[in-house]
Amino acid sequence: MSTAVAQQSLKNWKAPFFTIWTGQAFSLLGSQLVQFALVWWLTKTTGSATVLATATLVALLPQVLLGPLAGALIDRWNRRLVMIMADSLIALATVGLALLFWIGNVQVWHVYLLMFIRSLAGGFHWPAMQASTSLMVPKEHLSRIQGLNQMLTGGMSIIAAPMGALLLEVLPMQGVLAIDIGTALLAVVPLLFISIPQPERSMGQQLNDTKPSVWQDFRAGLKYVWGWPGLMMILVMAALINLLVTPAFSLLPILVTKQFGGQAMQLAYVESAWGIGMFLGGLILSAWGGFRRRVITSLVGLILMGIGLAGVGLTPSWAFGLAVGFVFFAGIMNPIVNGPLFAVLQSVVEPEMQGRVFTLIMSVSMAMTPLGLLIAGPLADVLGPPAWFVVGGVATALMGIVGFFIPAIMHIEDDRPTQAEVSQAVLTTSPGD
Repeated sequence: MSTAVAQQSLKNWKAPFFTIWTGQAFSLLGSQLVQFALVWWLTKTTGSATVLATATLVALLPQVLLGPLAGALIDRWNRRLVMIMADSLIALATVGLALLFWIGNVQVWHVYLLMFIRSLAGGFHWPAMQASTSLMVPKEHLSRIQGLNQMLTGGMSIIAAPMGALLLEVLPMQGVLAIDIGTALLAVVPLLFISIPQPERSMGQQLNDTKPSVWQDFRAGLKYVWGWPGLMMILVMAALINLLVTPAFSLLPILVTKQFGGQAMQLAYVESAWGIGMFLGGLILSAWGGFRRRVITSLVGLILMGIGLAGVGLTPSWAFGLAVGFVFFAGIMNPIVNGPLFAVLQSVVEPEMQGRVFTLIMSVSMAMTPLGLLIAGPLADVLGPPAWFVVGGVATALMGIVGFFIPAIMHIEDDRPTQAEVSQAVLTTSPGD
């Protein structure tokens, strides 16, 4: 389906989009349940921090290393088929692991393999869904849809762990895995019957007659991002935030026990506060939609989220409830930051470039996580976990403030590359580049 035809069908967008979205929501719930169950199995079976760290690395590397290449493939392939194949691959791999649990022959490396496959498929699925959304949903509703996405993420973080723990009490591991297989089917079935618009080929591809190689598409995507100063700065900011903020949350167990003298229940309060905050923030964004200039919504949210994170680190040891409140506030601001930013990208990035742009942002951001964890551990041992929250929070707030004074960021929606420049990026990317 061409982009022109897709635009004509936008007036009837709600039923097909939300049918697909609902199936994907069930699939996400199944994935979260399995993730919790597998991590718990590894913890209970091995009791090894090294095993858990390796599992995290295995689940991270495919999207970091292959993300940009996956984006080039997504922009070449039918995005509906990409999502069908990704969900189906995850389901098939889960079936294999369920059988191993059933016959009692599962090994740790089998779990690693499933995590690797799930991450690899997810590296194709998420950007394909994001890139498809911009062609299925009118631009004026993209911020609200992103609010719903953020609300869904927050809701999953609230219910997945307790639901997973409950299911493990009443079902064997293969039973929990079977639930994920069923939810994956709920995601695939709507995609078999509902058409998803495909972006039209750019003028550069039409003039070039010969279809560019994957490497040319990849290079064209890099040129597109490099030639858009506002997007480059957003990419750098996203990487820095991931470098500073993600490790802070990995230190939450130590913060709760050493700073506030808490136990597992207190840690659960903190994690639930973040999830409830995200759910509420997503609900606010979906109802409000943000400021007319969406980048302002993200920058204001970034400043307030930074204040919330710094507040966690500055909370005295006798005021645990205040720290929970700060985490809750930062959780509300998280969708306010991310939702409008993704809506900006969905509305202004050329449709045939969106797969590459989304995967590049995802890969660069995720690549910062291991580096941040390597730095955060030793520093937290010396300075204490609260110091990392203060540093990360202050840096986050400062980035939000500085963003207001950078024209390329403030006008990111206006200063994007033109269609002619997109075509030029394709035409000037040769196999010998």
